Amino acid sequence: MSQQVVTANRLRDGAVVYLAEDGTWTERIDEARIAEDAEFAQELLATGEAAQRDGIVVESYLIKLGDGWHPQGCRETIRSKGPSVRLDLGKQAYGS
Repeated sequence: MSQQVVTANRLRDGAVVYLAEDGTWTERIDEARIAEDAEFAQELLATGEAAQRDGIVVESYLIKLGDGWHPQGCRETIRSKGPSVRLDLGKQAYGS
């Protein structure tokens, strides 16, 4: 199984967030908690779904990581970095 992390959008402002090591939500993918196996991935997803029920995030789901902290797929790459039209905007502007 490839490494996975839980992502969602924060309900308060719509920002793309990742479930962090300490159970909070972070905007930086490199601070996300990684699941190395399917069982732990489901545990992390259950934590994300609980946050949905609590009104903290919406649409939590698992994503696969490729090399390092790079998510697999174009959609998740754009979500992790920000707009693709200008590199001076979004998370890529401050080097995440």
